[in-house]
Amino acid sequence: MSITQAILPVAGLGTRFLPWTKVVPKEFLPIGPKPMIALLVEECIDAGITDICFVISPGKEIIPEYFKKNKRWEEGLYACGKADKIADMARYDAIRFHTVYQYDQCGDGHAILQAADWVQEGPVAILFGDDYFTGKESGIAQLLHARHLLGSEKNSVIIALENIPKEETSHYGIVDIEHNHPDHPRLKRLKGLVEKPDPKVAPSTFGIVGRYLIPKETIDLLPTITSKSGDEIRLINVLIKQLGTIPIYGYECEGTRIDTGTPEGYRKAVQILT
Repeated sequence: MSITQAILPVAGLGTRFLPWTKVVPKEFLPIGPKPMIALLVEECIDAGITDICFVISPGKEIIPEYFKKNKRWEEGLYACGKADKIADMARYDAIRFHTVYQYDQCGDGHAILQAADWVQEGPVAILFGDDYFTGKESGIAQLLHARHLLGSEKNSVIIALENIPKEETSHYGIVDIEHNHPDHPRLKRLKGLVEKPDPKVAPSTFGIVGRYLIPKETIDLLPTITSKSGDEIRLINVLIKQLGTIPIYGYECEGTRIDTGTPEGYRKAVQILT
Protein backbone atom coordinates (compact mmCIF):
# COMPACT_ATOMS: atom_id res chain seq x y z
CA MET A 1 0.00 0.00 0.00
CA SER A 2 1.45 3.37 -1.01
CA ILE A 3 1.40 6.34 1.36
CA THR A 4 -0.76 9.17 0.05
CA GLN A 5 -1.52 11.18 3.21
CA ALA A 6 0.68 13.62 5.11
CA ILE A 7 0.09 15.68 8.23
CA LEU A 8 1.95 18.99 8.50
CA PRO A 9 1.82 20.30 12.10
CA VAL A 10 2.38 24.04 11.65
CA ALA A 11 0.45 25.50 14.58
CA GLY A 12 3.50 26.80 16.49
CA LEU A 13 3.64 30.45 17.49
CA GLY A 14 7.14 31.10 16.11
CA THR A 15 8.24 33.09 19.16
CA ARG A 16 11.91 32.97 18.15
CA PHE A 17 11.05 35.07 15.11
CA LEU A 18 9.11 37.83 16.85
CA PRO A 19 8.11 40.52 16.00
CA TRP A 20 7.75 39.20 12.42
CA THR A 21 5.52 36.33 13.55
CA LYS A 22 3.14 38.70 15.34
CA VAL A 23 1.37 39.16 12.00
CA VAL A 24 2.91 36.60 9.59
CA PRO A 25 3.36 32.86 10.28
CA LYS A 26 6.97 31.71 10.55
CA GLU A 27 6.21 29.25 7.73
CA PHE A 28 5.84 32.27 5.42
CA LEU A 29 9.39 33.41 5.84
CA PRO A 30 10.80 33.32 2.29
CA ILE A 31 13.47 30.98 0.99
CA GLY A 32 14.12 32.31 -2.49
CA PRO A 33 10.82 33.17 -4.19
CA LYS A 34 8.72 30.81 -2.05
CA PRO A 35 7.65 30.62 1.58
CA MET A 36 9.04 27.80 3.69
CA ILE A 37 5.65 26.06 3.79
CA ALA A 38 5.75 25.66 0.00
CA LEU A 39 9.00 23.69 0.26
CA LEU A 40 7.33 21.37 2.74
CA VAL A 41 4.30 20.84 0.50
CA GLU A 42 6.48 20.26 -2.55
CA GLU A 43 8.49 17.67 -0.63
CA CYS A 44 5.20 15.80 -0.19
CA ILE A 45 4.18 16.19 -3.82
CA ASP A 46 7.54 14.99 -5.13
CA ALA A 47 7.17 11.89 -2.94
CA GLY A 48 3.79 11.02 -4.47
CA ILE A 49 1.59 12.28 -1.62
CA THR A 50 -1.78 13.56 -2.80
CA ASP A 51 -3.62 14.43 0.46
CA ILE A 52 -2.18 16.98 2.88
CA CYS A 53 -3.61 18.08 6.22
CA PHE A 54 -2.39 21.33 7.78
CA VAL A 55 -2.63 21.54 11.57
CA ILE A 56 -2.75 25.27 12.26
CA SER A 57 -3.59 27.61 15.12
CA PRO A 58 -6.03 30.53 14.83
CA GLY A 59 -4.51 33.38 12.84
CA LYS A 60 -2.53 31.12 10.50
CA GLU A 61 -5.27 30.73 7.88
CA ILE A 62 -2.94 32.26 5.32
CA ILE A 63 -1.18 28.87 5.13
CA PRO A 64 -4.01 26.88 3.49
CA GLU A 65 -5.16 30.01 1.63
CA TYR A 66 -1.82 30.22 -0.18
CA PHE A 67 -2.45 26.88 -1.92
CA LYS A 68 -6.02 27.58 -3.03
CA LYS A 69 -6.84 28.37 -6.62
CA ASN A 70 -7.59 32.10 -7.01
CA LYS A 71 -9.36 33.02 -10.25
CA ARG A 72 -9.14 36.76 -9.70
CA TRP A 73 -5.39 36.53 -9.13
CA GLU A 74 -4.98 34.40 -12.27
CA GLU A 75 -7.02 36.78 -14.40
CA GLY A 76 -4.86 39.68 -13.24
CA LEU A 77 -1.67 37.85 -14.17
CA TYR A 78 -3.00 36.90 -17.58
CA ALA A 79 -3.92 40.53 -18.19
CA CYS A 80 -0.41 41.76 -17.44
CA GLY A 81 1.37 39.00 -19.38
CA LYS A 82 2.67 37.02 -16.42
CA ALA A 83 0.92 33.70 -17.00
CA ASP A 84 4.16 31.86 -16.14
CA LYS A 85 3.53 32.70 -12.50
CA ILE A 86 0.27 30.76 -12.69
CA ALA A 87 2.10 27.69 -13.98
CA ASP A 88 4.37 27.79 -10.93
CA MET A 89 1.34 27.28 -8.69
CA ALA A 90 -0.52 24.79 -10.90
CA ARG A 91 1.07 21.72 -9.30
CA TYR A 92 -0.93 22.39 -6.14
CA ASP A 93 -4.24 22.02 -7.98
CA ALA A 94 -4.07 18.22 -7.95
CA ILE A 95 -3.56 18.03 -4.17
CA ARG A 96 -6.45 17.61 -1.76
CA PHE A 97 -5.75 19.98 1.11
CA HIS A 98 -7.47 19.79 4.47
CA THR A 99 -7.14 22.03 7.52
CA VAL A 100 -7.69 21.39 11.24
CA TYR A 101 -6.97 23.57 14.27
CA GLN A 102 -4.81 23.05 17.32
CA TYR A 103 -6.19 25.57 19.79
CA ASP A 104 -3.80 24.74 22.63
CA GLN A 105 -0.04 24.16 22.38
CA CYS A 106 0.00 20.76 24.11
CA GLY A 107 2.78 18.90 22.35
CA ASP A 108 3.58 17.44 18.95
CA GLY A 109 1.40 14.38 19.58
CA HIS A 110 -1.52 16.65 20.46
CA ALA A 111 -1.06 18.46 17.13
CA ILE A 112 -1.15 15.17 15.21
CA LEU A 113 -4.19 14.05 17.18
CA GLN A 114 -6.22 16.94 15.77
CA ALA A 115 -5.99 15.23 12.36
CA ALA A 116 -6.94 11.77 13.64
CA ASP A 117 -10.42 11.75 12.06
CA TRP A 118 -8.92 12.68 8.69
CA VAL A 119 -6.40 9.83 8.60
CA GLN A 120 -7.47 6.75 6.64
CA GLU A 121 -6.33 3.18 7.19
CA GLY A 122 -2.88 3.29 5.66
CA PRO A 123 0.31 4.72 7.22
CA VAL A 124 0.63 8.49 7.16
CA ALA A 125 3.66 10.76 6.72
CA ILE A 126 4.40 13.40 9.35
CA LEU A 127 6.53 16.40 8.38
CA PHE A 128 7.52 19.02 10.92
CA GLY A 129 8.38 22.30 9.30
CA ASP A 130 11.65 23.19 11.02
CA ASP A 131 13.71 20.45 9.36
CA TYR A 132 14.81 20.25 5.74
CA PHE A 133 17.26 17.87 4.12
CA THR A 134 19.41 18.95 1.22
CA GLY A 135 20.80 16.42 -1.24
CA LYS A 136 19.52 14.01 -3.88
CA GLU A 137 16.43 12.97 -1.93
CA SER A 138 14.23 14.77 0.54
CA GLY A 139 13.75 13.46 4.05
CA ILE A 140 10.33 11.94 3.41
CA ALA A 141 11.49 10.38 0.13
CA GLN A 142 14.29 8.63 2.01
CA LEU A 143 11.85 7.25 4.57
CA LEU A 144 9.62 5.94 1.79
CA HIS A 145 12.68 4.23 0.28
CA ALA A 146 13.43 2.68 3.68
CA ARG A 147 9.83 1.46 3.88
CA HIS A 148 10.26 -0.30 0.54
CA LEU A 149 13.34 -2.08 1.90
CA LEU A 150 11.31 -3.51 4.79
CA GLY A 151 9.04 -5.56 2.54
CA SER A 152 6.60 -7.44 4.78
CA GLU A 153 7.19 -4.93 7.61
CA LYS A 154 5.91 -1.94 5.64
CA ASN A 155 3.47 -0.98 8.39
CA SER A 156 6.35 -0.31 10.78
CA VAL A 157 7.07 3.07 12.30
CA ILE A 158 9.99 4.71 10.48
CA ILE A 159 11.75 7.73 11.97
CA ALA A 160 14.26 10.09 10.34
CA LEU A 161 17.60 10.13 12.18
CA GLU A 162 20.70 12.28 12.18
CA ASN A 163 24.01 11.42 13.81
CA ILE A 164 24.52 14.44 16.05
CA PRO A 165 27.37 15.57 18.34
CA LYS A 166 27.19 13.77 21.67
CA GLU A 167 27.03 17.00 23.63
CA GLU A 168 23.77 17.90 21.84
CA THR A 169 21.78 14.79 22.80
CA SER A 170 19.94 16.74 25.52
CA HIS A 171 18.19 18.70 22.75
CA TYR A 172 16.80 15.70 20.83
CA GLY A 173 14.83 12.52 21.14
CA ILE A 174 17.55 9.84 21.01
CA VAL A 175 17.17 6.25 19.82
CA ASP A 176 18.64 3.01 21.16
CA ILE A 177 19.63 0.74 18.27
CA GLU A 178 19.05 -3.01 18.31
CA HIS A 179 20.80 -3.71 15.01
CA ASN A 180 21.42 -2.31 11.54
CA HIS A 181 19.76 -3.79 8.48
CA PRO A 182 22.26 -6.35 7.08
CA ASP A 183 22.24 -4.86 3.58
CA HIS A 184 21.39 -1.23 4.34
CA PRO A 185 23.23 0.00 7.45
CA ARG A 186 21.43 3.36 7.44
CA LEU A 187 18.22 1.47 8.28
CA LYS A 188 18.23 0.56 11.98
CA ARG A 189 15.88 -1.56 14.08
CA LEU A 190 15.21 0.28 17.34
CA LYS A 191 14.84 -1.11 20.85
CA GLY A 192 14.44 2.14 22.74
CA LEU A 193 13.76 5.87 22.57
CA VAL A 194 14.65 8.53 25.14
CA GLU A 195 13.52 12.16 25.21
CA LYS A 196 16.43 14.62 25.55
CA PRO A 197 18.84 12.49 27.61
CA ASP A 198 21.90 13.81 29.33
CA PRO A 199 24.93 13.12 27.09
CA LYS A 200 26.43 10.93 29.84
CA VAL A 201 23.58 8.42 29.63
CA ALA A 202 22.38 8.81 26.01
CA PRO A 203 22.07 5.35 24.38
CA SER A 204 23.44 6.65 21.06
CA THR A 205 24.12 9.85 19.15
CA PHE A 206 21.27 9.31 16.68
CA GLY A 207 18.66 12.05 17.10
CA ILE A 208 15.10 12.11 15.79
CA VAL A 209 14.69 14.87 13.18
CA GLY A 210 11.31 15.95 11.90
CA ARG A 211 10.12 13.20 9.53
CA TYR A 212 8.04 10.12 10.38
CA LEU A 213 5.98 7.39 8.77
CA ILE A 214 3.47 6.10 11.31
CA PRO A 215 0.57 3.61 11.12
CA LYS A 216 -2.97 4.49 12.12
CA GLU A 217 -2.68 2.58 15.40
CA THR A 218 0.02 4.99 16.57
CA ILE A 219 -2.38 7.90 16.14
CA ASP A 220 -5.15 5.94 17.87
CA LEU A 221 -2.92 5.61 20.95
CA LEU A 222 -2.21 9.33 21.28
CA PRO A 223 -5.16 10.12 23.59
CA THR A 224 -3.93 7.52 26.09
CA ILE A 225 -0.48 9.03 26.62
CA THR A 226 0.53 12.24 28.36
CA SER A 227 3.85 13.63 29.49
CA LYS A 228 5.06 13.33 33.09
CA SER A 229 3.66 16.79 33.77
CA GLY A 230 0.32 15.64 32.37
CA ASP A 231 -0.19 18.69 30.15
CA GLU A 232 1.32 17.48 26.85
CA ILE A 233 0.88 14.59 24.43
CA ARG A 234 4.26 13.67 22.96
CA LEU A 235 4.66 11.41 19.96
CA ILE A 236 7.84 9.87 21.37
CA ASN A 237 5.94 8.64 24.44
CA VAL A 238 3.47 6.77 22.24
CA LEU A 239 6.33 5.18 20.30
CA ILE A 240 7.97 4.10 23.56
CA LYS A 241 4.70 2.39 24.51
CA GLN A 242 4.60 0.62 21.14
CA LEU A 243 8.10 -0.83 21.46
CA GLY A 244 7.81 -4.59 21.30
CA THR A 245 4.31 -4.51 19.82
CA ILE A 246 5.13 -3.17 16.34
CA PRO A 247 8.49 -2.84 14.55
CA ILE A 248 10.07 0.60 14.93
CA TYR A 249 12.92 1.61 12.65
CA GLY A 250 15.10 4.63 12.24
CA TYR A 251 16.71 5.74 9.00
CA GLU A 252 19.90 7.82 9.04
CA CYS A 253 19.07 10.33 6.32
CA GLU A 254 21.66 11.39 3.79
CA GLY A 255 22.32 15.02 2.96
CA THR A 256 22.60 18.08 5.19
CA ARG A 257 19.78 18.79 7.60
CA ILE A 258 18.91 22.44 8.08
CA ASP A 259 17.04 23.54 11.21
CA THR A 260 14.92 26.55 10.22
CA GLY A 261 13.40 26.77 13.69
CA THR A 262 15.99 29.33 14.78
CA PRO A 263 17.04 32.62 13.14
CA GLU A 264 20.56 31.22 12.73
CA GLY A 265 19.26 28.08 11.01
CA TYR A 266 16.95 30.12 8.83
CA ARG A 267 19.83 32.26 7.61
CA LYS A 268 21.77 29.11 6.77
CA ALA A 269 18.78 27.72 4.86
CA VAL A 270 18.54 30.90 2.79
CA GLN A 271 22.23 30.65 1.91
CA ILE A 272 22.05 26.97 0.93
CA LEU A 273 18.65 26.75 -0.78
CA THR A 274 18.66 29.96 -2.83
